[in-house]
Amino acid sequence: MLKKLFGKKKKQEVSYEDSKGLARDENPKVRAKLASSASVRPEVLYYLTDDNSPEVRRNVARNTNTPVQANTILATDTDDQVRSELARKICKILPDISGTDADSIREQTIEILEVLASDQLPSVRAILSESLKDTLEAPKHVIMALAKDVEEIVASPVLEYSPLLTEADLLEVIASGVAAGALPAIARRPNIGEDVSDAVAASLEIPAVAALLANSSARVREDTLDQIISQAETVEDLHEPMVMRVDLSIRAMRRIAGFVASSLVDKLVERNDLSPDIEKELKKSVKGRIEEVENFDEPREDDGQVRAEKLWATGRLDEKTLTEAVTSKDLSFVHNGLALMTGLSVGVIRRILNSRNGKVVTSLCWRAKLSMRLAIRIQTEIAHVPNTKLVNAKDGVEYPFDEKEMDWQLSFYVEE
Repeated sequence: MLKKLFGKKKKQEVSYEDSKGLARDENPKVRAKLASSASVRPEVLYYLTDDNSPEVRRNVARNTNTPVQANTILATDTDDQVRSELARKICKILPDISGTDADSIREQTIEILEVLASDQLPSVRAILSESLKDTLEAPKHVIMALAKDVEEIVASPVLEYSPLLTEADLLEVIASGVAAGALPAIARRPNIGEDVSDAVAASLEIPAVAALLANSSARVREDTLDQIISQAETVEDLHEPMVMRVDLSIRAMRRIAGFVASSLVDKLVERNDLSPDIEKELKKSVKGRIEEVENFDEPREDDGQVRAEKLWATGRLDEKTLTEAVTSKDLSFVHNGLALMTGLSVGVIRRILNSRNGKVVTSLCWRAKLSMRLAIRIQTEIAHVPNTKLVNAKDGVEYPFDEKEMDWQLSFYVEE
């Protein structure tokens, strides 16, 4: 029997009676060799699922002849490698299930996948995700479970590649809380739509926004691109991905040229078929910034602060002037205007707007006696509050909180 199993000559099929004897052999190497045999009977493989040697059970997990009932047992094996080997095999055989009992076997195999998709070991779940990321044969609910996994190594493969995930699925995953570090996988996904791009941009997660900008197939609304440009002004990691974007408007290029390095402006010009006048204008913008830095010997007054103070002194700092500043993204004026209208310091105003907390930003606008409509614009266009934390109006026009609640929100930021 051992010669049949281990012999150097051409291997012969081991009989059922012989294999039963080998399955009880005291040498674990003999049992492990038997478990890896392509000719061993399913009943023997089922018997070996209870073997005390992990190597034997690993070989049973690898063996494509192992019956589905045995695979079910191995899905909860105490040895991590047994479950890992089983995960690799199950994903491989899933598309090839056929025969008279195919429906029953497939149903049981899917149940095994469900068990492995909730395995306590991230590496086991990651094997499933990597193996199923581009297949149409996998059950949709298993793919969704992997996409919502808390571990980046599990969620990312299916989020980036799975053809089973729809735009609605991706938005659901983002809304429910995508795994830390996995959002760039969605941003890299081919041909993502405008709603998904909006959700990625609203996250303000730099690697994800950079990946979105680098994804030439992603459809991005102009308003969303404007918000990203505003964010990119103070985030150098976004400068080059922004410049390399292929669908920039002339207006967007003008804004970008106002803050990126001269070498990136050169790339911007090279990548786009610009008229000589536009090219000259963009390069002039860089030259002007360089000269401004070179001539900056003495501290100068903040223009936004000066204008806001003049309007405040004459009683003309109101919702209309602040709305115009929000529209033009005049951050200095918005910060100083809100400070004057609320009695808070500019430092506190900046901290509140940088918090990206919809409730406290809304409370700030209430204290400045602005309309809820403008409060929503300040949340989205100035504070870049994520969609999931955005505070909407009550009955379309009213503030949704009472004064006590809004005072309480501001108390965390107001200086004593």
